[in-house]
Amino acid sequence: MERFESVFNEYDFSMTDRSVAADVEKLLSEHVAENTEKAVFSQLLSFVDLTSLNTDDTVEKIGEMVEKVNQFDNQFDILPHPAGICVYPAFVPTVKDTLQEDVDIVSVAGDFPHSQTFIEVKIAEIAMAVMEGATEIDVVFPVGKFLSGNYDEIHSELSEMKQSCREAKMKVILETGLLKNAESIKKAALISMCAGADFVKTSTGKGYQGATPEAFYVMCQTVKEFNAKNGTKVGVKVAGGVSTTEDAVKYYTIVKQVLGKAWLTPDLFRIGASRLVNNLLTSIVGKEISYF
Repeated sequence: MERFESVFNEYDFSMTDRSVAADVEKLLSEHVAENTEKAVFSQLLSFVDLTSLNTDDTVEKIGEMVEKVNQFDNQFDILPHPAGICVYPAFVPTVKDTLQEDVDIVSVAGDFPHSQTFIEVKIAEIAMAVMEGATEIDVVFPVGKFLSGNYDEIHSELSEMKQSCREAKMKVILETGLLKNAESIKKAALISMCAGADFVKTSTGKGYQGATPEAFYVMCQTVKEFNAKNGTKVGVKVAGGVSTTEDAVKYYTIVKQVLGKAWLTPDLFRIGASRLVNNLLTSIVGKEISYF
């Protein structure tokens, strides 16, 4: 813990929940309108990790979803396809065997969604998902250890998980709904980035408060400050209840205004969603689309 207290001292923790709320309200009121257009809706499609993380997922259901990605260009030839397909580790082989497009294979791993098992189990699950073909791994930040102040232990654990990812990118899900305030979200993001996270992500979408513009704003500001100090571009991913075009535009606007246009690429901005693509397509085409 002492090591990270010295790390935290290098960063600005003057943000309060009240100031964040005011900043976000001002930012969105001033800039959302300029991004509410079809060109942005189309761009947002290219940031989506099309996600299915359900207890009743089957090989058949995941295979059908992947086939729809394969056929996406035929159905919507002028629109970009999603950036990735996110599934449980057991379905990574199904995605790999079925996928014909240049789309990332994203797997949750490392004891999603609770991160409450042995580190050896987490490392093994990550390694197996990568071995089966995952190109990106979404892991859960160990919130329980954070609440106990075990920052060094978290850093060590995430570093081991990053090593297990090998060439795959590692996204760390902070579960911001449990961290409660701006200070905790910032500390969790910093620990994750110091451990080698390629992305920091808001939420699992499993049982706790999902993404909020305020939490995402804190994450983006932390990434910006980390980049300024270290020259390292870390991506941001929003997930957990992001389903409408209006929601997606808000998060796009925050990225654009805080991190800049350089982050408006699938390499640095992702949206984890299952229903969002249909809503974006509906907004673009002008009639209800239920493709996925």
